[in-house]
Parts: sequence; C-alpha cells; structure tokens
Amino acid sequence: MNKIYACYPGGKHKALTMSYDDGRTQDRRLVEIFNRYGIRGTFHLNSGLFGDERRVQPSEVKTLYEGHEVSCHTVTHPTIARCPLPEVAQEVLEDRRALESLVGYPVRGLSYPNGSFSDDIVKLLPALGIRYARTVESTGTFALPEDPLRWGATCHHNRNLMELGDQFLALFKTQYLYLMYVWGHSYEFDDRDNWDLIEGFCEKMGGKDDIWYCTNIEFVDAMEAVRALQFSCDNSFVYNPSASDCWIRVNDGEPVCLKGGTLTQL
Repeated sequence: MNKIYACYPGGKHKALTMSYDDGRTQDRRLVEIFNRYGIRGTFHLNSGLFGDERRVQPSEVKTLYEGHEVSCHTVTHPTIARCPLPEVAQEVLEDRRALESLVGYPVRGLSYPNGSFSDDIVKLLPALGIRYARTVESTGTFALPEDPLRWGATCHHNRNLMELGDQFLALFKTQYLYLMYVWGHSYEFDDRDNWDLIEGFCEKMGGKDDIWYCTNIEFVDAMEAVRALQFSCDNSFVYNPSASDCWIRVNDGEPVCLKGGTLTQL
C-alpha cells in the first residue's frame, strides 16, 4: 500500500502566517515590510472604529491589504465573553457585512477582541459564517491547530520571535507539517521603537523554497481541502472533490499535485 503524506500547496511542509489586530495606521508600514519580503498575513479590523484618525480609513482598506486577508475583529471591540450572545452575533455579522463591502470577498475569520471568548461563542461562530478565530494564547510550538475556532499562535512578536524563527528555519523532516503563526498589533512597533525586529524577522524568513507563505483563511481552506480527499482503500488512486488543487507526497517521492475535481492514479 502506498504511504501518503499531506503537503501544503506546492508540496511544501512548512507554512508561515501573520496575524495583526485593530487596523491602526502603522499597518501601512507593516504591510510594506511584508510585501517587500513576500510575507503574507491577516489583518483583523473593527469596522465601527474607522473614524478614529489613528486607524486606517475605509477608502484604503482594499488596496492597502491587497494580497493579504481582511478579517473580523467585531464592530466595536467589546469584551464579548461578558456580552449577551445576540449582541455578539450582531458585532460579528455587522463587522463582516461592512468589511465585505470594502474588500469584495467573503470575510470568514475572526480574532477575539481583548482575547475574550467562551464555549457558547465558539459554538455560535459557525452559524455566523466564521471558519476560524484566533485567541491571544501563544503555544511556543509549530503545531497545527486542533480547533481553528480556538486558534493559538506560535508567539506574539515580542516573545522570542527571532529564536523561534531560527528553530522554524532549521526544521527539515518532511514527514511532518509545521506552522509558524505570529500575532500582534502594528502600533506596538512604534510603542517599543522596534520596527527593526519585524523587518529583521521578515528578511530572515522571506524567500525560502520550503515555506508556504499564506493568510489565515488560506491555511484553513487548504487543510480542509486535503481532509476532503477521497482515497481508494489501497491508496492506489484518489479523487479530489474540491475546486482547489491539493498536494501530497507518495512513498517519500516527489510531491504530487491533485487537480481539483479530478481522479489521480498513484
């Protein structure tokens, strides 16, 4: 029987994604750094706070974050574990509605405002069209999320970022999938006067052949597509029912691309 390993797009075994909250004007500088080094990520915005001069303006959202992902952070950034569930639902849905009108695609992610959530909120989110939600917990590891609605990052950028980046770059065992997930707020680089930290990290991490640079929702979608693959009982062929291409490795050979909607002999 063939031995099958799932891969990230392009047959890669490492993924890097970034996650930044609040949509402050410092995002402009952060996006420029990401774009310069080919780093990609997700920006979680509060649509009800756009009038604040410290935040990016609605007119620039689509162009500023092009090539990245815009995601929910609720309309007004309340501590939602203290709020009635109907209020939580409204905060998420209205944020989705406003952001989607700006970017022109479905907004399906969330970062919990103030890191606040509850079991009831987690159960509610799929009915609101939310596929993943990031907490403020840091795992210090490169493990894949067991529950995307309780998604803890590898680290905040102020906690061992460069050391963890070096560890991530050194990973080489292709029988595993690894994910490095960094979160924070772009205004913190001004507060701590440490823009050199994120620029140094992006320069170090960018342009690597074994890393897939993705947004949060791209990661979730790719993993869902791989899990939906339909293998024969002896792993001699596989059907990919999704529209997206998927990648696998067969018997430690070269990565194989499984085209969307096709049957592939292995």
